[in-house]
Amino acid sequence: MLQIIITLAIYIALVIPVGNYMYHIATNRKTFADPVFNRIDRMMYKVCRIKGEGMTWKQYAISLLMTNAVMVFVGYFILRVQGILLANPNQIEGMEPTLSFNTIISFMTNTNLQHYAGESGLSYLSQMVVITFMMFTSAATGYAACMAFCRGITGNSKGVGNFYEDLIRITTRILLPFSIVIGILLIWQGVPQTLAGTATVETIEGRLQDIAMGPVAALESIKHLGTNGGGFFGANSSTPFENPTIISNLIELYSMMLLPGACVITFGKMAAERKKEKAGNAVAKIKRNVTCFGSQGRTIFAAMSILFLVGLTVCYLAEKSGNPLLAEAGLDQTIGNMEGKEVRFGVAQSALFTTTTTSFTTGTVNNMHDSLTPLGGMIPMLHMMLNCVFGGKGVGLMNMIMYVILAVFLCGLMIGRTPEYLNKKIEGKEMKLVAIVLIIHPLLILGFSALAVMTGAGQEGITNPGFHGLSQVLYEYASSAANNGSGFEGLADNTYFWNITTGLAMFFGRYIAMIAQLAIAGSFLAKRRVNETVGTLRTDNVLFVFILVFVVYIFAALTFFPALALGPIAEHLVLWMP
Repeated sequence: MLQIIITLAIYIALVIPVGNYMYHIATNRKTFADPVFNRIDRMMYKVCRIKGEGMTWKQYAISLLMTNAVMVFVGYFILRVQGILLANPNQIEGMEPTLSFNTIISFMTNTNLQHYAGESGLSYLSQMVVITFMMFTSAATGYAACMAFCRGITGNSKGVGNFYEDLIRITTRILLPFSIVIGILLIWQGVPQTLAGTATVETIEGRLQDIAMGPVAALESIKHLGTNGGGFFGANSSTPFENPTIISNLIELYSMMLLPGACVITFGKMAAERKKEKAGNAVAKIKRNVTCFGSQGRTIFAAMSILFLVGLTVCYLAEKSGNPLLAEAGLDQTIGNMEGKEVRFGVAQSALFTTTTTSFTTGTVNNMHDSLTPLGGMIPMLHMMLNCVFGGKGVGLMNMIMYVILAVFLCGLMIGRTPEYLNKKIEGKEMKLVAIVLIIHPLLILGFSALAVMTGAGQEGITNPGFHGLSQVLYEYASSAANNGSGFEGLADNTYFWNITTGLAMFFGRYIAMIAQLAIAGSFLAKRRVNETVGTLRTDNVLFVFILVFVVYIFAALTFFPALALGPIAEHLVLWMP
C-alpha cells in the first residue's frame, strides 16, 4: 500500500506543471519551447494551407470527422494489402476484411481493442504507418476536441478554435516531444527498438525458440502517453519486451496518467482566467494566480480522485484477499491472488495498473484481467462504464462536465431556481444534449451485450460458463464503448460477429458523444453571462464535490447494477459464500 501512496504522490507533483504547460498551448500563450515549435508549426501550416481562422462548433466537428475518415480509409487499405508491401520481414499476410474494419476503427477511435496478436498479425510497416500513426492522430483528435470544448464552456474566446491548428500544435508540442523522451527511457530499461526480423535462439534446454522483436519502444511511448493501449505484442505490457522492470512500469503508469489529469488543470485555469478578466482588479488576479488547479478544476479533479481511490481500494483489497478455491487446493494465498500476474510487479502494482488503465481509458495491461477476482475485475469494468474517472484523451473531462451539468440541473430543480454553470444558464437544449451523451454509452454496452447473449454467433465467443461468461461480454462492450481496449482475453472475439459489433460500439461511442459535447460547447459560447446571486449554486466547494460523486454513483447504480449483479457480484457471492 505504501508504494501505491508514493506513486500517486509523485503523480500529483508531475501533473501540475504539465497541466500548466497544456494550458499555455490551449490558450496560445508563450511557452519556453516556442522558438523551436513556432517554426515547425508555421511550416506545416504553410504546407497544409491552414490559415488558422476560427471555427464554429459545427465546422470544428465536420473538420474532425472528415480528417478521421480519410485516415480510416487509407489505414484500412494498408492493412488489407500489407502482405505485398515493404517492411514485412516475417511475411505476414493481409488482414481479413472484418478484422481490418475492427482494427482501423479501434485505433482511429483511440480504443486499441485488438482481436489479433500484434507480433503475428501486423507487418512492421503496418505497425508504424497505421498503428503508431493512428496512436498519435487519434490522441491528438481527442485532446483537440477537449480544448475546443473547454474554450466553449468557459467562453474564453470568440470561437472554439481551429481543428487543424489544434491537431498540429498538440502533436508537435506535446505528443511528439514527450514520446521521444519516454521512448528513450524505455530503451534504457531494455525495451527493444529495431527493424530486424524475428530472432531464433537456442534455449538453455537445447531447443529452438522464435523471439519476436521490432520497433517496440516507439510504439510503447505513444501507446501510454496517448492513452491508446494497443500492445506491440499480444500479451501487452505484461511481457518483458514491453515492460521489463518496475521502473518501466512506473514510466508507463505516469505516461498514461499525465495528460488526462493535465486536461482538468487546463480547464480549471481557463475557467479561472475568465473570472479574472471579469473581476478586472489586482486582488482577483493575485488570488487566481496562486492556485494550481483553478477552483472549478479543483472540484472536478477532487471528484475524479475520490472515484479513482474508491475503485483502487476495492480492487487492491479484493486481489490481496486471494482466491478461496486456490486456498482450498493447497496453494498459499498470503500474498494475494497472483494468478495472471507478473511476479516482478506483484499485487499492489498490478491493482494500481489495472485501475489506472481503465480509469484513464488506456487499455494497456500488465496482468491478465480475466484472472482477476470477481470484485477486482468489476472495478475496471465499472470505471469503463462510468467513463469519467479522469478518462483518456480529454474525454474523461468532457464526460465529467456532463455529470456536473446534470448535478447542477438537479440541484436547481430542488431549490426552484434556473440552473447555472460558469455564469451561463442551463436550459432545455443543453439538457437534451447531455442526455444523449449519458444515454448512448449504457445503450451501446447493454444493447450489444444483450444481442451477444441472445444470438448463437455471440454465444460462440463466450468461453466461460455462468456468471463469468456474462462478465466477459459486459467487459468487452464496456471497453469498446469507452474506447478503452482492454479485455477479458478468454473471449474468442476474432469472429465476424464480435469484430463488427465491437467496431460499431467503438465508432458510435466516440463520435456521437463527441459531437454532442461540441454542440454543448457551442451553445454555452453563444449564451450571455448572468451575474451570480446569493441563490447561485456554487460548484467550486467541497459540498459540490460530494454531490458530483453521489450523482455519478447513483447514475451508475440505476443503469448498470442489474447487469453487474448478474455478472461479477454473483460470481463473488458464489466464490465466497458457496
